[in-house]
Formats: sequence, C-alpha cells, structure tokens
Amino acid sequence: MMPDQMMARLLLLNGATVKNHPNHDQSSKQHAMKLTFCKWITLALFAFLPCPGFAQATADGKASEPELSDRVADLEAYVNNVAPPTAAAKFQETKKAGPIAAVPGPGHNAWMMTSSALVLFMTLPGLALFYGGLVRSKNVLSVLAQCLGIAGMVTILWWAFGYSLVFGKNFNSPFLGGSEYFFLSGVDSIPNTDYAAWVSQNVFSMYQLMFAIITPALIIGAIAERMKFSAVMLFVLGWMFLVYFPLAHMVWGITGWMNGVWNEHATIKAVDFAGGTVVHMSSGWSALILCILLGKRIGFGKEPMPPHNMVLCMVGTGMLWVGWYGFNAGSAVASDVVAANAFMTTTLATAVASFVWGMAEYMLRGKPSVLGFCSGAVGGLVVITPACGFVSVNSAMFIGLVAGLVPFFACTTIKKKFGYDDALDTFGVHAVGGTLGAFLTGVLATASVNSNLNTFLKDYVAGHTLWIEQLKAIALTITMAVAATFILAKILGALLGLRASEDVERQGLDLNEHGEVGYEY
Repeated sequence: MMPDQMMARLLLLNGATVKNHPNHDQSSKQHAMKLTFCKWITLALFAFLPCPGFAQATADGKASEPELSDRVADLEAYVNNVAPPTAAAKFQETKKAGPIAAVPGPGHNAWMMTSSALVLFMTLPGLALFYGGLVRSKNVLSVLAQCLGIAGMVTILWWAFGYSLVFGKNFNSPFLGGSEYFFLSGVDSIPNTDYAAWVSQNVFSMYQLMFAIITPALIIGAIAERMKFSAVMLFVLGWMFLVYFPLAHMVWGITGWMNGVWNEHATIKAVDFAGGTVVHMSSGWSALILCILLGKRIGFGKEPMPPHNMVLCMVGTGMLWVGWYGFNAGSAVASDVVAANAFMTTTLATAVASFVWGMAEYMLRGKPSVLGFCSGAVGGLVVITPACGFVSVNSAMFIGLVAGLVPFFACTTIKKKFGYDDALDTFGVHAVGGTLGAFLTGVLATASVNSNLNTFLKDYVAGHTLWIEQLKAIALTITMAVAATFILAKILGALLGLRASEDVERQGLDLNEHGEVGYEY
C-alpha cells in the first residue's frame, strides 16, 4: 500500500478526510504541507515504533517486519475494538497464536483499570456509607466491617477458584467454567480473546472480581442490625459457590447456559449487559429469603428506626452513581461505542428515576425526602444495568420512569402489606428492580445500538421474542437464589445460629461484635 493510500485510511480512521478537515478553507498549499507532514510522521511512527503485528517469513525462513498495511489493519482493529485481522489470518495458517495476541490495547486497558477501581469504589466506601448511614448509630460499624470482610474473603475465593469457575472453559460445561485458571494460573497481561481482544486478562479478572465483591455485600442491607458477623461470612462463603459462580458463568461465561450473545449453543438465549440477573436479582431474592428466615428486628413496627445519618447515605449514593459508570460502561470491556451508549443511558435512567421517586413522595406524602431521591437514583441504576448497552436513549428515559415508580411501590406498599423486615430495602430495590430491568431488556433491546445482538440473537431481536428468553433466565435466577439461600440458612442456623442474641441486638452490634463504636460522644 502506498503512503498516500495509507494516510487516507488513517484520516478515515480518525473521522476526517481532506474535504471535511477543519482547515479546509485554508490554501491548498498549506493543507498539502500539513498532509505531507502528517504522512511522514505516521510512516516514521510505524517504521520505528515496536509493532504487535506478525513477522512475515522470507525465502530463507527468517522473520521480517510486517507489512505497513498489516500494521494499519491491526491499528484499525484496535480502534474499532475487533480482533486483529493479521492475528486471525496467521492463526488459521499456523494454528499458533502470534505476537499480536500478547499485546493489549493501551486505551482499552486504561479504561478497564479505571472501571475496576470505580466498581470497587462502589463497595468501598460507596455501599458501606450508603448502608451505614441508613442503620442506627449503634450498628454503623457492623455494616462497614461486613463490607470489608466480604471484600477480603471474596478476593481470596476469586484468586483460588472463582475466576476459573466463572470464566474458564475446560469443564466444557454450561454451568461452571473450568479449572485452568485456579489460583489465577496463566492469568497475565495477554488478552483472553474469549472475552476481549484488547484487554489484558489480569485486568479483566480484576474487573470481574469487583462484581463478585459487591454482589454478596448487597445482601447485608436486608439483614442489617441483627445477623452475627460469623454467620454473614460463612453464608457468603457458601453462597458464592452455590449461586454467584455458577450463575455468572451461565450468563457471562463463553460456554454459559444463558449467554445468548456469545454462546451459539446457549439453551436460554438471554442477555444481561452488566448484571441484572447475576448481581441484582441473585442478591435481592436471596436477601428476601434470608431476612424472612432471620426474623424481624426487635421493635420493628413498634418503635421508630430512622436512618442515623442521611448525610452519609447521600454521600454513599453519589459514590455509587459515579462508580456505576465503571459497572455499566465498563461492561463493554472496551472504550468503544457500546461503552459510550451505556454511559449515556445509565446517566439518563438514573437521573429520571431519582426525580420520579422524589416527586412520587411529594405527591403522596407532601414532602420529597433526600432518602427518596437517593433510593430513586439507586433504583434507576439497578433497572438500567442489564439494558444499558442494548437500549436507545428514549428507552433509557422510559426505564428511568418505571424504575422510579415500581421499586417505590415495592419498598412502600408491598413491604408494608407482607410485613417482612427488609431493613434497607435490598429486595425492593435490587430484586424488584433487577427483575424489572431484565424483562425490559428483552422488550427494548435493539441491534441498532449494539450490533453484537445480530451474532446469535438476530431472529429473537427482530422477531420481538427476546423477552421470552429473558423470562426463562429470570425464573432460573430466582429459583437458584431462593433454593440456595434457604438451604444455606437452615444449615448455618442449625450449626451455629444466624442471629445475634437479644442483649447484643439491643446494645448494638458495633460494641459487642467488633469491640468499638462509630461515634464517641
């Protein structure tokens, strides 16, 4: 390929041509000089900078540098977030992965490392402060301790078995991944192209770890102020193996039973962009069962139990909202057009839901509360999560509307009617919101937003039957979460007991279980 042709491709790659160049009105001589300058700078970069492309074999069998056209093709693949074509061609020829497979894209990697930090920020300190502000002051540290304890234990589980059970594949099973990555063996900076062409596998594994941390941490909102720390830790230990690891593989694993986007042989052709089923439904439905089995707090329904610090709650909500961009936009596993759409739809749905919840309180109770705005924001984030990378702007606005109304109804009317003590509304927001979001994703998803839906789901999307597959995934998720939680709770209850003693509960978990208090007056 000639330099002029190469420069034209590079200009097109950056969305510019000679005709629409911002300096088009300048003299042609100036423009030609600039174009020539850019051309030779580009050629110099390609000539002297290390290139991840394949070496070409010469007649004497020695390797030579790749052609310039191959380098540009790889660069285009990087910008478009598709597998590098020279790598694919070379693999078909030799059945050996070449150097390109060992080179992550710096931009995509940077975004995914940032997203990983953002998702961890959602738990520590976001969720900890959000939940911590909602409990009574005598129990604030118990919430923080549970979040920290879960983060540490789940990280150990993820290193030892979790990542491999979710994202491995040598079991060749639709329910669990494999053993090839136990103890993160072989998880290095080379991309795992089953999941991302340009992101290091070690970065991808850490990103997914943050999801594994926050999911069981959500459950503690339903059982706050009355469950023993030891029981919480043991419950989460069992729950990760019985619910999270298998469910995450079924939905996101390359051989997963419900991975409709990437597994051609998936039995249930469902979609979940960022965790409607895996994160919010699993934790929310488990939280409902656990809080019912655990029983109500002493004094529930008889004495007021207001949040002790709405400022902390508001701060935590803001951290959750900001961190959720890593959660949702990061689930594109690239800095690309799908991530951009998820970023926008997340913003719109969250803002609308927060406003709608607050206005619903204003109309029905005469006063819009900060707690209402915070709850609406989290509800919007939950409902848009499975849909954010699949739906349009207008669909996101509609999702925000229903996300502000349906969870509001669940946290007020339904909770009051049935009388269960879901202390911090984990069920009302995460189970109800996650289920609603999973269903709406099947109704509103469109390939015009995410062309990956055309890979194996074209007929389902075009035929408007994807929602049926979503209902199947919803039913299976609820069944797994409810059954596993019931079994675990019964076993742990019989072995060591789930609930703190009455005296401990009255005095507060902070002092009795952790030997310290949140506030010294």
